[in-house]
Amino acid sequence: MAKKSKKLQDALKKVDTTKTYSLAEAVALAKDTNIAKFDATVEVAYRLNVDPKKADQQIRGAVVLPNGTGKTQSVLVFAKGEKAKEAEAAGADYVGDADMVNKIQQGWFDFDVVVATPDMMAEVGKLGRVLGPKGLMPNPKTGTVTMDVTKAIEEVKAGKVTYRVDKAGNIHVPIGKVSFEDDKLIENFKTIHDVMLKAKPAATKGTYMKNLVVTTTFGPGVKVDVASI
Repeated sequence: MAKKSKKLQDALKKVDTTKTYSLAEAVALAKDTNIAKFDATVEVAYRLNVDPKKADQQIRGAVVLPNGTGKTQSVLVFAKGEKAKEAEAAGADYVGDADMVNKIQQGWFDFDVVVATPDMMAEVGKLGRVLGPKGLMPNPKTGTVTMDVTKAIEEVKAGKVTYRVDKAGNIHVPIGKVSFEDDKLIENFKTIHDVMLKAKPAATKGTYMKNLVVTTTFGPGVKVDVASI
């Protein structure tokens, strides 16, 4: 087992692992126990009572955070003709079609989000093996396969985040940076939480949210009292 640094040990002492904190307390404590030397990301982690193996219990989507993520994301758009011009006008960082496919196949990944028009998905599909594992494959459920490329680009630039339940029933979503004021992180948190509540599968029985934690990039997890939100 890796040895914990003194900073992390000191941070862990501030967190009572037997306690669940109110949302405001948890956000403040997560920021206080941040040990990174950079402006770390603040993240929410849900452990849900769902079975991702079942199609009706797969939770996936995207939401625009009201206060953004604190990160400027570069957008690659696969489009042709007028849609390519529209993407460029909307502020896409990279626009192309087969040329971009070839570039990625050669190892280029200097982008954070991929958007594609439906007619380009046959070409983009060739990149499934490389984009899929990185979570970059465009998908209608996250609004990244669309004819409205302007809206897609604007949402990404405004602070859109995607979420997807993993095999163990967990979902991790960034809600901002340590430098954010507490109220802005809380507002982003509540936006994500509302989406998670609405995404509850009808087949789920018993407690839907088993565990809810807020944490920073290298900091300890702080348990949140769901009832406080």
